[in-house]
Amino acid sequence: MSVSRKMFLAAGIVLMTVGVFRMKAASSDGARRKEIEAFNKKFVELHLKLDTAGVLALWAEDGVDLMPGEAPLIGKKTIVAWVEAIVSKMPGYEVNKEEVEFHDIQVSGDWASEWATEHQVVQPPEGKPPIEGYGKMILVLHREANGEWKIKQEMWNAAPRP
Repeated sequence: MSVSRKMFLAAGIVLMTVGVFRMKAASSDGARRKEIEAFNKKFVELHLKLDTAGVLALWAEDGVDLMPGEAPLIGKKTIVAWVEAIVSKMPGYEVNKEEVEFHDIQVSGDWASEWATEHQVVQPPEGKPPIEGYGKMILVLHREANGEWKIKQEMWNAAPRP
């Protein structure tokens, strides 16, 4: 067999091997993307139910939350304390609407990122008028060793009414 034929054959084998690895990676990322979509559905459902414990369970222990007008909230314990302080001031409030539209889901192995637009309507107690808000957020997620996706970083800010 000539040298050029051997090189052509070797190059073909290398290209086929690379193609197989790319197909496996794309398949894995596609499955992980479906996991992110399921995570997002749960995220919205928990917020709609005002299930604070459920929402906080979505956070990684070393998560960071960047809220407008606040110092960075670093670590799940700090995030939990901050959320619980706010919720304690809101007895009787109900979330009537929680619409979140996720965009640009990017998955790379055990990491994912996405951004979203959000519309929420909260009903205060005693017949007070509803509170309607619009926002934007970005999430950075990590797939933990147990296979669960957790929020590593979140950033929220207000958005104008569309």
